[in-house]
Amino acid sequence: MESPATVAIVGRPNVGKSALFNRLVGRRLAIVDDTPGVTRDRLYALAEWRGRTFSVVDTGGIADEPRLADAIGTQTRQQAEAAAREADAIVFVVDAAAGLSALDDDVAMILRRTRRPVLLAANKAESTKVREALGGEFARLGFGEPLPVSAIHGEGTGDLLDAVVEKLPPATYVSPDDELSIAIVGQPNVGKSSLLNALVGEERTIVSDVPGTTRDAIDSLFEWHGRDIRLIDTAGLRRRSSARDSLEYYSSLRALRAIARCDIAILVIDAMRGILTGDQRLAGIILEERKGLIVVANKWDLAQQQGDYSQSELTRIIHDQIPFARFAPVTFLSALTRRRLGSLMPLVARVAENLERRIPTARLNTIVRDAVLRHPPASVGGHPLRILYATQHGVHPPQFVFSCNDPKLVQASYVRYLENILRTNEDFEGVPLILDFRRRSEGMARREGAVEDA
Repeated sequence: MESPATVAIVGRPNVGKSALFNRLVGRRLAIVDDTPGVTRDRLYALAEWRGRTFSVVDTGGIADEPRLADAIGTQTRQQAEAAAREADAIVFVVDAAAGLSALDDDVAMILRRTRRPVLLAANKAESTKVREALGGEFARLGFGEPLPVSAIHGEGTGDLLDAVVEKLPPATYVSPDDELSIAIVGQPNVGKSSLLNALVGEERTIVSDVPGTTRDAIDSLFEWHGRDIRLIDTAGLRRRSSARDSLEYYSSLRALRAIARCDIAILVIDAMRGILTGDQRLAGIILEERKGLIVVANKWDLAQQQGDYSQSELTRIIHDQIPFARFAPVTFLSALTRRRLGSLMPLVARVAENLERRIPTARLNTIVRDAVLRHPPASVGGHPLRILYATQHGVHPPQFVFSCNDPKLVQASYVRYLENILRTNEDFEGVPLILDFRRRSEGMARREGAVEDA
């Protein structure tokens, strides 16, 4: 399993960072946008180019609204600092049409002090005249010849992606057989560090340094029922300023790196506050990264003093707040007092087992055939969808390939229906399911055995 590198898009406001972000990850977003509950203005998505998968982080939208120039400059510098700390490579975006700005110099000053590779992308370089004038003006930033791109039209983005892949560190792979990696993520002050300390049975200590991680990221190892467990903690977030948006960005970036390296993510929430907008964003990121998900409602002892809600009622409320992750188990505990702490690790073991679960091909096709007969897919433009055959393509998480007459006829509602059918027939609690529809010739379908005739 490859652990994706992180590429941050940095620059002053209104240079087209978000447009470039959308262009670079456009193929991935066409799939991810179908995930209900995940907002379109995400700051992150996965991209793939030349066989490398990497996370792209957008810093756009953070500093676009403050009224004062000083506030804009401060937040621009803060997001550039955060990107420099957390990213493996940085795309520094400037406005080729507007020319060099004092804010560009501010960002460049920060990036020059880092050891991160920086690529200078000159956006809005649609015209030949603008492209010819690029070299001299932006050369003094110190990042070499700018790469001309047009995020709106897509010009030059292939060359930029080529350059990005060349700057990425060598791919790292984590074998799921060696150990189980668990990321503890959540908003500040929900008890992430307390949970880690409770699980390892002592105050957090540095057990191992993982190459490629940030300097202040600490992994802890412990053993549970004979299995090695690696806890990836995202606590220790330092409040670098009072700017709420910059803090949220910095927190999300740290969580992203932890999620990319884990098998299962534990989303810690405050049981007294429930799911917040930031928690919804994190849950969406976890599922987009195709990781197992467990929700831990911490501070349960305090929540019980505030009302008489039952755990089942609160679980329903939490699932209503993250409807795209209703399959995620929820447990209630107190990391500080260790009350109900024993409920967590059995859930982790169950989700880990479900990540590797396989359905025999014959049984899978029986399940799909019965589902199609019970509820046939609706026709699109007079053309009916025919599902011919189904196979399980992989695990971690389980991925299913459906051979059909035309993937364009597949509607999102029917994908959700088939996913629910699979979850009803097999235990996939806590894990996302990948359903991929591919065109298959009728002749091949008859040789393999069509679902309708199985």
